[in-house]
Amino acid sequence: MKKEWNLINKVLEGVKTVESRWYKSKIAPWNKINTGDTIYFKDTGSFVTVKALVTKVEQHEVEDNIQAIELMSKHALADLGTSDLSNSIRNYIKNKRYAIFIHFNNVEKITPFDIDKKGFGMQCAWLSLGNVETIKINNRANQSS
Repeated sequence: MKKEWNLINKVLEGVKTVESRWYKSKIAPWNKINTGDTIYFKDTGSFVTVKALVTKVEQHEVEDNIQAIELMSKHALADLGTSDLSNSIRNYIKNKRYAIFIHFNNVEKITPFDIDKKGFGMQCAWLSLGNVETIKINNRANQSS
């Protein structure tokens, strides 16, 4: 998550209860996330610090930018903690063809840990896997906390 957007704190405060993902093609987590899954959150360049339980998944094939704005407007308060769609957000969703809205609850702050994204791509923002232990780097995170 973008650190400057302060979304981790909004998740912990219960202000942010939806995570949205916008893509030009069908990539993870499209068709890879389900109700009952556990999701983990981290700011870019930081350790994983929060986990939550997925309660609902909505996937949309976006026809145009008008529909993108409508979808984001519908979810903005739960996703961003504000109903205002800034130019930054509008530019981010512009010309995206696929939108995923992941609703969650049971948010918990957890012992921070680092992850090894090898094999997923260093720029990959979403990893879908069966067990988080397979990418966890315990030693570095525990030594840094």
